[in-house]
Amino acid sequence: MRTSPDYGRLVDEAVGVQITGWEFAWLDGRAVGSDPSWSYPGLARPLLRHAGSLLDLDTGGGELLVELTPLPAHTVAVESWASNVPVARDRLTPFGVSVVTELPGGENEFDVVLSRHGRLPAEDIARLLKPGGTLLSQQVGSDDLKDLNAELGAPPPYATSWTAAKAVAALEAAGLTVTDVREERPALTFHDIGALVYQLRAVPWQIRDFTPQRYDRALRRIDAIIRTHGHYAATAHRFLVQASRP
Repeated sequence: MRTSPDYGRLVDEAVGVQITGWEFAWLDGRAVGSDPSWSYPGLARPLLRHAGSLLDLDTGGGELLVELTPLPAHTVAVESWASNVPVARDRLTPFGVSVVTELPGGENEFDVVLSRHGRLPAEDIARLLKPGGTLLSQQVGSDDLKDLNAELGAPPPYATSWTAAKAVAALEAAGLTVTDVREERPALTFHDIGALVYQLRAVPWQIRDFTPQRYDRALRRIDAIIRTHGHYAATAHRFLVQASRP
């Protein structure tokens, strides 16, 4: 299938971008959507207003925590992805945030635990929350962009199912009381093939063997769709769970 020579330029541009943390500003105007109807920061801010302590799981480069400032006096961010750790420390240290690579080992330490697109270790969360403390988590479900994987001829993104119902069951089994559950499948729309390549580089677990060369034929097919229709849309999978420790 013949496509515009611009295909190579767009792919090369996306491959050349350095990716650090969870900063997706490069996609502004080039990929639109995937956000659910709720605002995660909007739900988190009231929880922090009177909190004295906060744990943020899988903070990435600390982008969300900066957005939520001012933060509780005792705030700890966990990040185990090695390339993200120095980014998070550079960003969060001026705000008095301690960035660590492993979960704290204590008990009853935090008023609020946040996890946006990160782990949800139910028993550890129950251990670390103070009585009356709150968990707020937005998760990426196992159906996330699975139609894109199918279009590219790649394996499904996740080997096991991860849904709101499974998260609720795990949290309740750990002794937490679930107070809010929401689940949606919003569209994620790509307006050029470079945006799609950047997305797959930024989230390498989506297609673990992804390179533009390996998936060249399928990428060119999607590029043709974008040039004909102006966009290519895939389906995201998001769910939100809020719980408290009795």
